[in-house]
Amino acid sequence: MEVFKFTPRGVCSREIEIGIADDGETIESVRFHGGCSGNTSGLASLCSGMKICDVIKKLDGITCGQKKTSCPNELASALKAFLKSKTAASAG
Repeated sequence: MEVFKFTPRGVCSREIEIGIADDGETIESVRFHGGCSGNTSGLASLCSGMKICDVIKKLDGITCGQKKTSCPNELASALKAFLKSKTAASAG
């Protein structure tokens, strides 16, 4: 399992840690540092075992109140950053 760390912007969470399975496509675990513990724990539990692309499709663009983003949207951003880092690593 690979652990990918991401610093979200515009939300209460300070960091998101994502455990990616060895297949590079499946989320094994998600841990939010900070934020609303009930919401982030529920989000983490729901995403565990899901394919990265499916989670991005479901969470991308979700907002929280007047904010332009949310913890779910930031998780989607983190997953996109992970995929981008893998693409860059395989190209170089």
